[in-house]
Amino acid sequence: MNTPKYPRAFSHIGITVPDIKKAVEFYKEVMGWYIIMPPSTVKKERETAIGQMCIDVFGEHWDTFEIAHMSTSDGIGIELFSFPHGVKEAPEFTPFNTGLFHFCVQDPNIEALTNKIVAYGGKQRMPIREYYPNEKPFKMVYVEDPFGIVFEIYTHSYELTYSSGAYQD
Repeated sequence: MNTPKYPRAFSHIGITVPDIKKAVEFYKEVMGWYIIMPPSTVKKERETAIGQMCIDVFGEHWDTFEIAHMSTSDGIGIELFSFPHGVKEAPEFTPFNTGLFHFCVQDPNIEALTNKIVAYGGKQRMPIREYYPNEKPFKMVYVEDPFGIVFEIYTHSYELTYSSGAYQD
């Protein structure tokens, strides 16, 4: 089979949170993400397409969960899940193990966003750092939401940050 070679677009990321209403409020107020579908309950049932799909994904050992859908300004979806019997503590920070390490958002006012995250119960994990001091105005920082989910903030796009010679004063 000859599959065409082209970069696939990023559609969405799924994040499990302990309290879906608090998570939607945090991401709406702090990140400015749009609410596409407010929190709703999904029940294990074979009679509906969504119920059967969730059984396919999660298996048989669940009865219900909450889900909400949000979107970033550039149309990337944020799918929030909250399971009643899941662990409610912050996940252990294990960047050296295989698996999703973090996601990254972009905001030219990195200081203001970092301060807002902290004001809303999140954490700043490190000082804001410059990638290319005295050469490019690119900054980054790792933070956590109030639920312990680690993410990163860039001031500039991924392409500009890593492309040699892409930035000119």
